[in-house]
Amino acid sequence: MHLALHSYWRSSCSWRVRIGLGIKGLPYDYRPVDLLHEEQYSTEHRARSPLSQVPVLEIEEGGETHLLTQSMAILEWLEERFPSPPLLPTSTLERARVRALAEHVNSGIQPLQNSAAQRWLRAREPGLEARWVAHWLTIGLAGLEQAVEHGAGRFCHGDAVTLADIFLVPQLYAARRFGVELAPCPTLLRIEAACRDLAPFRQAEPPAQPDAPPEKGGAPEVSRGS
Repeated sequence: MHLALHSYWRSSCSWRVRIGLGIKGLPYDYRPVDLLHEEQYSTEHRARSPLSQVPVLEIEEGGETHLLTQSMAILEWLEERFPSPPLLPTSTLERARVRALAEHVNSGIQPLQNSAAQRWLRAREPGLEARWVAHWLTIGLAGLEQAVEHGAGRFCHGDAVTLADIFLVPQLYAARRFGVELAPCPTLLRIEAACRDLAPFRQAEPPAQPDAPPEKGGAPEVSRGS
């Protein structure tokens, strides 16, 4: 099997998949898609992702090539295809809790900060997009803090890394980019610090990616992704 990840260094959605691949210990080719120069709208990339998004995981196996889009679907595939180390608990109720925490970010927070929404808002009132994103991220992270604190251990769910942690870390970086005050989220900040102690999380960070400009890095661009 050969894996290739079509990614952008500051895409929070691509970042999630990079963490998952690292935790599973899977080597892959990194294939950058320059969102800043709108390579995602090229004919070549549209053939991989009809919505012109990243990430896309390209899988070559048995003489066939498969393309997976949407970070949640990619991570679920990784979990099913490479179950060790696990990213989901064994209990069905616990698995549901982890999925709910991940979806809190995936469907409840991240879409509200997507660059497409920002462009639409900015065209109608300059500066409105920043206020919009900061408002909804503040509300979303307050809810996530409440949801996580009952059941958290070292990580979002007990003392093992799960999908919930993979979604949390890029989201907190995005919140900082928009100036969201994170002091009201001590549980989330503690978990983030625990995650960053692990090599797969550090290696997946934006500045560590081959397409990251040396003079930049740090806070991720809130980019068009899934």
